[in-house]
Amino acid sequence: MEVQITFLPEGKTVKVRPGTTVLRAAREARIHIATRCGGTAGCLMCKVQVDEPYAAALTPPTDSERRKLGPLLEQGTRLSCQAKIVGQAQVKLPEDPLKAAIRKQLAKEEDDSLW
Repeated sequence: MEVQITFLPEGKTVKVRPGTTVLRAAREARIHIATRCGGTAGCLMCKVQVDEPYAAALTPPTDSERRKLGPLLEQGTRLSCQAKIVGQAQVKLPEDPLKAAIRKQLAKEEDDSLW
């Protein structure tokens, strides 16, 4: 049996075995999720956003996730290295920091040119 996960905003879907971490599934889908700790919940770089309808498609947060994320869990944030897929899931990846900085700079320059 396989389960499927969709990564947004790319819209890329991959089928994996139940119990596969979101991070591992992303790698199988050739989607980059930054991590420095190798998947041990040490760096907090691999955060993803899970909307409520898909929360049950992932295992409950680990103790490590609870300690590290605290109130962010209530907002649907999960660590992709800890969350395991058990159903048809969908997660949103954060915008790449470099792309975000470029987008903000371009928006600022556009605003400046209007004056």
